[in-house]
Amino acid sequence: MKINQNTVLQGQRVTLVPYTAAHVPRYHEWMQSEELQRLTASEPLSLEQEYEMQRSWRDDADSEDLKRFLRVGGSGALGMGGLIISSSSLLTCRNCCSSVYCMPLISSFEPSYRGRGFGKEATLMMMSYGVRNLGITTFEAKIGQENEASICMFKKLHFKEVAVNSVFQEVTLRLNVSDQERRWLLEQTDHVEEKSY
Repeated sequence: MKINQNTVLQGQRVTLVPYTAAHVPRYHEWMQSEELQRLTASEPLSLEQEYEMQRSWRDDADSEDLKRFLRVGGSGALGMGGLIISSSSLLTCRNCCSSVYCMPLISSFEPSYRGRGFGKEATLMMMSYGVRNLGITTFEAKIGQENEASICMFKKLHFKEVAVNSVFQEVTLRLNVSDQERRWLLEQTDHVEEKSY
């Protein structure tokens, strides 16, 4: 996260900010939900473990194998009183394949805000940032088979299903960023402003 630890992305309805220690208690509260654990394929962690995870994302992001961990969007805050509604991140690796590979991770924690386009906007904003600033050429999403809403959203963003893992009950979707896909993505996010945190 060091390369973008002070980066804020301002969209039309979503603001992505770095994931800081101040966000950990709310994130930890969300992750006590069995539904969210199932949808995000996550195990429950103690509050101290969540703080340690946040520190590792902040401090260990520039390791040899993991070149960049884009945690712009540790929370997506709405303009309405700064309500934190979701977590978003891009996991980027240059050594795992010939192209710059990225896994967008997004979770909408507040049920009343699901299905209203906030996750889509946050995902597009992160992908655009990754293409423009990090040279990402491939995005891949692994989603639980029962999470139909997320699968549908990624397919609307031009991702194609490339694998199904019945053992882990997950679907893998991929988007190779061609020149045409890059233009489309940048057009979708031409309103996004990059600011300092």
